[in-house]
Amino acid sequence: MSTPASASRSGAAPRYDWATAGDINAFFGLMLDNVMNLVILAGILIFVFGFPEDLVYTRMFPGTALGVMFGDLVYTWMAFRLARREGRSDVTAMPLGLDAPSTIGMAFAVLGPAFTAAKTRMAPADAAVFAWQVGMACMILIGLFKVGMSFIGGTVQRIMPAAAMLGSLAGIGIALMGVLQLGDILLEPVVGMISLAIIFYALIARLRLPFRTPGVLASVAVGAIIYYVAHAFGLLLHPLPAPTLSFPIGFPIPTLGFVHGMSTAITQYIPMAIPFAILTVVGGINVTESARLAGDDYNTRDILLTEAVATLLAGVCGGVSQSTPYIGHPAYKAMGGRAAYTLACALFVGLGGIFGYIPLMAKILPLACLAPILIFVAYDIVAQSFHATPPQHAAAVCFAIFPSVAQLLRIILDKANPVLLRSALEPQVVVEQAKIPLGFADNFGVFVMLANGFILTAMLWGAFLAFLIDHRFGATAVTLGLCSVLSLFGIIHSVLPTGGIYLPWSAAVEGARAPYHWAAAYALVAVLILALATTSRPGAAETA
Repeated sequence: MSTPASASRSGAAPRYDWATAGDINAFFGLMLDNVMNLVILAGILIFVFGFPEDLVYTRMFPGTALGVMFGDLVYTWMAFRLARREGRSDVTAMPLGLDAPSTIGMAFAVLGPAFTAAKTRMAPADAAVFAWQVGMACMILIGLFKVGMSFIGGTVQRIMPAAAMLGSLAGIGIALMGVLQLGDILLEPVVGMISLAIIFYALIARLRLPFRTPGVLASVAVGAIIYYVAHAFGLLLHPLPAPTLSFPIGFPIPTLGFVHGMSTAITQYIPMAIPFAILTVVGGINVTESARLAGDDYNTRDILLTEAVATLLAGVCGGVSQSTPYIGHPAYKAMGGRAAYTLACALFVGLGGIFGYIPLMAKILPLACLAPILIFVAYDIVAQSFHATPPQHAAAVCFAIFPSVAQLLRIILDKANPVLLRSALEPQVVVEQAKIPLGFADNFGVFVMLANGFILTAMLWGAFLAFLIDHRFGATAVTLGLCSVLSLFGIIHSVLPTGGIYLPWSAAVEGARAPYHWAAAYALVAVLILALATTSRPGAAETA
């Protein structure tokens, strides 16, 4: 085989080595990441909210997996195109998969709440179908938004401080991917802690496992073996019934079902969904830049349009989780991956969602050995949030984390008593039905409002404080003014249990004064900061 140098001297382009031994490790890393997200999605929907298995495995999974297959196939083709255009043999394809934060966020902030709310007015089976339709509608809206953002994503990235974008992700990492998953990990502490220790050893301490076994594969395999051995000897703390070994087959057939959920998606869940789209677009820009620095100069717009179309395709065919280019391109390149790993992942995930072997994996792999992977993802997100932002913006990152903690409280207490979600709108009713003190109901009502629209709130809070730290007082006031308007109409800080938007004078929120107070608070803070700015001088700030 000729080298690139000898090939250039002879005038012939080098042959593209699209499949190498490095593609094996790269495939396992990318494939298991996608499978993990699907398994976690199924676990949340089925075991936390009670969705019917058949709906999740035969209607949601096929469309979601189809989006991944389409995206990875296109990225594989892009690698061949880049190799041919530049005459190189070592091009690494861009990895694409399900976005972990928004997969979990969609489950906990859209699909689960939509299902819970719908069950109050229809049969559970019908409520599950309606929640699925709402999820599809959100995917369509996210996909359309990402198509538009692919042309202006760079502008948004320049305007929005990194602390706002990454801080909101860090909140999801700490609260929903970290603390919340500890419940599944420590429910079976022997299984969970051993799986977590392998993740720490291989992925955080970066120590090599025997036989160069991929850390994710080792963690899941060892954890699953321990789980089933302990189950056989009756040693589990919380044994689950043995899963039914079947292959739930479902085809990603295009459907207009999303039309039935569109109005609910727009009025109640779009404040949750759109920020996830913004984060993946900005993430896609960053990932493309990291690939360029690693030697593979992909067109940013092509990368973003591919993830947008993959998300749209998934939504039209029943998918409920968006795809995104993964941040690990340099790592896959370092492994020696080329284009075979994305091709193999596309086929494995896409066909697995259709022919049922991924749903089978979701049934037999216990959450205690899968959730540790999310702990690593959470760590990586939080670490990046602080390392990739200016040191002086650390306070803004922290401030952006807080709304996700409110969402964590909402999720946990909603499981205990769903009536608590009415605390912001009707605290007296909650006091009478839940038999709790009025002070607790009022206090929890604040957390309900913080949780409603928490992703958008986190981004705006992080931006506001980052602008203030940089002494950009006009941008600070504009951000606070936007918070004022959004909170008045429930786009953030909604008083409704569903988190829906409203006119503050409408019957839906009759008697609720909180929207006016929150809007006034933001507006007055904006005025206060502008007034104080006229009296300040550079370097005159006092230190604590």
